[in-house]
Amino acid sequence: MAVFRIEKTRDYTVMSNHHLRNRSLSLKAKGLLSLMLSLPEGWDYTTKGLAHICKDGVDSICAGVLELEEQGYVIRERVRNANGQLGAIEYTILEQPRTSEPERENPERENPGRENPVQANPVLDNPKLGKPEQGNPAQLAEILANLQK
Repeated sequence: MAVFRIEKTRDYTVMSNHHLRNRSLSLKAKGLLSLMLSLPEGWDYTTKGLAHICKDGVDSICAGVLELEEQGYVIRERVRNANGQLGAIEYTILEQPRTSEPERENPERENPGRENPVQANPVLDNPKLGKPEQGNPAQLAEILANLQK
């Protein structure tokens, strides 16, 4: 097959071939990433904005961005404003995927010995349950007499 090349003098994009040769990306993701890399630095990367300049709809663009995010070519972060409220989504578009950061290992916990556990609150020998016993009427009369003195 013959290849015809046209001399370009302006309005072209230079980008890495990495994503174009990545066999795990679909053609839609490759095209979307190529389009995103060709846009100027200050471009507002929203799914609606990308759908406006493409034939595909918002849902198709979202699926492509999600695929690129899963493969490490796009990083989406939600930006908070000065009040702490969630704001716009900030996109970082990479020519080569960022390798995933190593996961932090959970520290191993010691297994305490369970053979002879020590109880913090020992059980009483004769706990009193139910209603407390009422005092002897003679004793109550004596207590009341002492209180009145």
